[in-house]
Amino acid sequence: MSSVKRTDRSRGLILDAADTVFREKGFAAAGVEEIAARAGLTRKTVYNLFGSKEEIAHHLIARAEALDQGYRARMAANENALRVLETILLDSAKWCLANPSLARLALAPAERPRLEPPADRPSFQGLVRDVLLLGQRQAVIRGDEDANFMSLVLLGVYGQAMLTALAGGRFDPHDVLRLIRVVVEGIGHQTT
Repeated sequence: MSSVKRTDRSRGLILDAADTVFREKGFAAAGVEEIAARAGLTRKTVYNLFGSKEEIAHHLIARAEALDQGYRARMAANENALRVLETILLDSAKWCLANPSLARLALAPAERPRLEPPADRPSFQGLVRDVLLLGQRQAVIRGDEDANFMSLVLLGVYGQAMLTALAGGRFDPHDVLRLIRVVVEGIGHQTT
């Protein structure tokens, strides 16, 4: 039992060290040697627990995605879905700007997006889908479309906006609010 705890502890040390190294140097310039040294472990230990630097990065992204309890509590309290969605995307944008090299990996996945979010772990796509489902129940999000499909559309637009912000180094929180408004209202002519 203590070896499981030691393994979990070592994984945590590696992830924490990698988070620091990726923030300081960026993903491309970060090395497993430095991650191991910062974690106080050997390179061999790192490779015994993670197959590659990319795998470490994906675990960091998954760890960030799993921090959705606060949003889910607001959803359970039936808070306005659009306000929750704004908070989710604004918080995500802040994370992206604080972690640009990891954000680029998260926003440009190696595999093609799927309609259904992964069932085996928390995911950002699943969180957005769930808040859209709440919005459908509250009648603030259209109910005639599948929430999985709408989450892909919203996240596709959001992902491109964040990649553009990361490339230019500029981000205005009002842009996220505008993005949500345009996606929710649509791009068709609006009569006032």
